[in-house]
Amino acid sequence: MTGAFPSEIHIPDKVLSGKNGVLEFPGKAASFGSRGVIVHGASVEKNGLKSSLVPLLKKAGVETAWFCRGKAHPHALQEASVQEIRDVIALGKNTNARWIAGIGGGSVLDLAKAAAGLYHAHEDPVYYQEGGKLTEKGIPFLAVPTTAGSGSEATLNAVIINPGKKVKLSIRHPAFLAAGVILDPELLKTVPESVMAHSGMDALVQAYESYTSKNATLFTETLALRAIEMIGASLIPAAKPAPTDIQPTRLDIGERDKALHDMLFASFLAGLAFSHSRLGVIHGIAHSLGVLYGVPHGLVCAACFIPSIKMNREAMGEKYARMSRALGGDLTEKITTLQTALGITSPFKGKPVIEKEKIIAETLRSGSTAANPKPVEREDVEFLLGELF
Repeated sequence: MTGAFPSEIHIPDKVLSGKNGVLEFPGKAASFGSRGVIVHGASVEKNGLKSSLVPLLKKAGVETAWFCRGKAHPHALQEASVQEIRDVIALGKNTNARWIAGIGGGSVLDLAKAAAGLYHAHEDPVYYQEGGKLTEKGIPFLAVPTTAGSGSEATLNAVIINPGKKVKLSIRHPAFLAAGVILDPELLKTVPESVMAHSGMDALVQAYESYTSKNATLFTETLALRAIEMIGASLIPAAKPAPTDIQPTRLDIGERDKALHDMLFASFLAGLAFSHSRLGVIHGIAHSLGVLYGVPHGLVCAACFIPSIKMNREAMGEKYARMSRALGGDLTEKITTLQTALGITSPFKGKPVIEKEKIIAETLRSGSTAANPKPVEREDVEFLLGELF
């Protein structure tokens, strides 16, 4: 731990939390301007949320352009791409947008966040993805997460893919932070079981890596440990409301509602934590593996979880025991049990390691890897690959 607080603390300006809070989105958006762009996924149309919001936006005097990732880019990768950023910015400028919102999962939020942050930027998004300095101020970004996992609504970074170069990197800037966030657990009720499981494991990994990060402070440790505790208790009932071996009875409505609320809140806490502490080697290697193998990010993180614990066990010191207490049992055993109950298995076993040198090089130069509690060398990445494949 490096101290009580980070040198700077960045928290979204306004956070609204509660059941059906999304219905207040039109009024909140109107306070930032009468024209905006809403980035969303296909589920927002399928589950009727868009049709519910359209008349409310009109009543609030807001003119909105809608950008659906699935329709605009039918073959889009799970993560947002640099081309999608260009497209959203162009849509915003064509409609004179004063704000950009994301209603969806992590990739939707990251896309909206990057487009809002780079709205007035003089350079192409690739320039900033590769480390270029952003000097121009963007427009407000509003976040409404519909999954519990990425924590993107709480962070100042956006994870973006450049398919041409087969790289996935973050663009980070304090100006990317959301001007407004709505946390509505009702939006999680239509999330498919596999998405809830994978995104929930992503949130748990983020909390674990933030807690053990060498940049951790009392501030980030407190948030991360509470997130670990809440996810450990809520992920299975949130993802699997029907009976399981671990959860032998069907949940009543109140229990499921609490599990969804706690997952959404814990994901937000984990996002706040890692935004101030960075992550670890799991996210250092996950970006390469996700791009090269086309595997969902949360599933990659889940596969890397136990190997990372093995690698970092000694460097964690007393933190291993504290995380174990938060989960109500040995950390390694609890993570294994969670993944078994959720039906999560490694997507890499039995497959060849492709572009090994690229994976190793990208992992070693990752900012996430730099924050890992154990200094990571080439042999450590080879150990992880050996465990995964």
